[in-house]
Amino acid sequence: MSSEQTPVTGPDDTGARPRRLTYAAVLAALEGLALVVGGVWLLALGLAGEPDDRQQSVTGGVTLIVLALLPLLAARGLFARRSWSRGPAVITQLMALPVAYNMLTSDGAAIPAGVVLAVVAVTALVLLINAETTRALGIRGPGNAGDPAK
Repeated sequence: MSSEQTPVTGPDDTGARPRRLTYAAVLAALEGLALVVGGVWLLALGLAGEPDDRQQSVTGGVTLIVLALLPLLAARGLFARRSWSRGPAVITQLMALPVAYNMLTSDGAAIPAGVVLAVVAVTALVLLINAETTRALGIRGPGNAGDPAK
């Protein structure tokens, strides 16, 4: 056994935050804020007695607010260059794609919202898997785990 320890490499904190990482964080934050707004709106409708089913509206509102925590926490981590934050950010985008598809296949006003959601989700995914973003977060790919120089 060697008494030497493997150096721990963290995120690349040198220099300014890459724009791609900042843009990904902003998109995640906007998605989280949109979920909070939608949740509060549903909750307000449910408490005001507007919908046909008050319980369903309140439950939907609370669910949206709780779901907003994932992209908001991911955005905070991305702004702080935390490597753990990319996972929740990617999961958020992958969850948004089926929602966007359902909106696109519906009728009426949901179609433009579905287009916007799909564009935001795909753009955020591209930004999150970019090599510059990966380096800035200190994430090493497969086969590079033992070599801190890569």
